[in-house]
Amino acid sequence: MQPTSPTFAAPARRTLLRGIAGAAALGAGVPLLSACGGSGSSSDPKTVTLGSNGSDAVPKKAYGDVYTAFTKQSGITVKVNTKDHNTFQEQINSYLQGTPDDVFNWFAGYRMQFFAKKGLASPVDDVWQKIAGNFPEAMRKLSKGEDGKYYFVPLTTYPWAVFYRKSVFRQHGYQVPTTWDAFVALCKQMKKDGLVPIAFGDKDAWPAMGTFDQINFRVNGYDFHVQLMAGKASWTDAKVKAVFDHWSEILPYHQDGFMGRTWQDAAQTLVAKKAGMYLLGSFVGQQFTDKADLDDLDFFAFPEINPAYGQETVEAPTDGFMVSKSPKNHDGVVRLLEFLGTPAAEETYLKGDPSVVAASVKASTASYTPLQKKAFEMISGAKNLTQFMDRDSRPDFTSTVMQPGLQKFLQNPKGVDGLLSSIERQKKTIFASE
Repeated sequence: MQPTSPTFAAPARRTLLRGIAGAAALGAGVPLLSACGGSGSSSDPKTVTLGSNGSDAVPKKAYGDVYTAFTKQSGITVKVNTKDHNTFQEQINSYLQGTPDDVFNWFAGYRMQFFAKKGLASPVDDVWQKIAGNFPEAMRKLSKGEDGKYYFVPLTTYPWAVFYRKSVFRQHGYQVPTTWDAFVALCKQMKKDGLVPIAFGDKDAWPAMGTFDQINFRVNGYDFHVQLMAGKASWTDAKVKAVFDHWSEILPYHQDGFMGRTWQDAAQTLVAKKAGMYLLGSFVGQQFTDKADLDDLDFFAFPEINPAYGQETVEAPTDGFMVSKSPKNHDGVVRLLEFLGTPAAEETYLKGDPSVVAASVKASTASYTPLQKKAFEMISGAKNLTQFMDRDSRPDFTSTVMQPGLQKFLQNPKGVDGLLSSIERQKKTIFASE
């Protein structure tokens, strides 16, 4: 299930892909997820079929409002085939190889590129000729396949950052750290002041991946992050060891008992002012149910480590749309995607689901909360946008190798050399199947 909140929603990645032997197992199993009517896309020029993973009530209604607005404008009906979010992800491979809908919900970055490379998606360069000016360069980059063609139209996004209570920082006279040394010094001071410096819960095994990502692109830059996630760089590279060396430096300031704690429980220590900071996606705001507490919530970008890369990269998982390999109504699909790539479509969606922010830099932020406005500014101002380890890499690799691997590191940071050798061996086996 996808958590919901009045301010920010949890990303749709969580329970993920445990049984997916993932994108590796193309063609495996019976395609339970099928197109509308089970017989493929419609050939009706006045109808576009769309496979949706927006099964929760809030996004389902918000998407519906967008499609209604499109139909009113174009006269083309969007026939929506909604499936449970996790079921959609688990069966996406066989679905795309069968008789998929014309358009389908999916994620930007590597997860999009994988299906484009397999020939299971259609390029949408014609759409981007119309909508490119609505998006920042980093968002355009996220929407391209390895062949340089566009395969994705983004709709919504949200950032990962370090969250804190403004009142706690005021009370103790803390300053927002912009460098690694200042961040470590702040952790030390918070510990002296009786606070948990960094709230942390990794019971579900995914939160640690976010910490790795932040340190990796701060130490090694965006390009190395992309190469590593795509299986093209080695996990035994000294650059990767440097990530874990930095992580080891702040590990003593993480909340104890994290292996038995969910992210929600960890967030409660920030709500209760027992923790000073929390590195997470902006969906952390859903735990702040009291408006005064929510108004007290703020965040800052993960601090600079390597001056060559500064704070130029932001982790911003992005949701949007792709086109299947052989859409029946190509003209209708183009018109729908051109509409979905407009500020008006995003504004319509956000009226029904204020839990995320618009991917377009031209969408109005008038109705945004201060936290949403800051999130939007951080994302739109980034030189590079990453997705998250399990979206930037193969899902079978992240779920079966990286999640348990990072937990081993957290419990035994001194065993990192052997761990990285093991990760590299398993990576070679998994990525060899491409």
